[in-house]
Amino acid sequence: MSTYFHFRAVPPPALRNSPVWLLRLFEDDWDTVRERIGRHREEVLDKGYLDHEFLYAGALPPHTPDGPPAHVVLGGRPVFAPGPDRPPFLLLTAAQAGRVAGFLRAADFDALWRRARDRIVPRHGDPDMERQIRGIFAAAHRDLTAFYTRTAQQREAVVKWLLP
Repeated sequence: MSTYFHFRAVPPPALRNSPVWLLRLFEDDWDTVRERIGRHREEVLDKGYLDHEFLYAGALPPHTPDGPPAHVVLGGRPVFAPGPDRPPFLLLTAAQAGRVAGFLRAADFDALWRRARDRIVPRHGDPDMERQIRGIFAAAHRDLTAFYTRTAQQREAVVKWLLP
């Protein structure tokens, strides 16, 4: 079974701190999710989401402050989901989402890739596949940048959740 890490833009007045309400945000069918992805209202990373986290936060020099790079994928305030085996939801405020958008727009993808590639490439294939692997991560970077930029323009919050 695959695991997907979802990012969903939510207007701050609509956002609830209720795990049951947050759970309902992620109950839509794939056609609805794809439509929101096309409008940059939602984004999805596949089971390699931890490598995306490493690209932004893990490959940075030690003692880097907990700022926008750490919030791109796994950052945010946890709200625990109902049920013992479910991961928490992660919430970013509109201000935090705006800072992430600014970071992603200014980020030098090539520099991020150079710092992270030695760990990422072997986890996704052999060294001969680096070009294709880099292309997948570059496309995800563009998608995340578009999602966070749109979210920031709308002054919205972000809810993240790991879905099986």
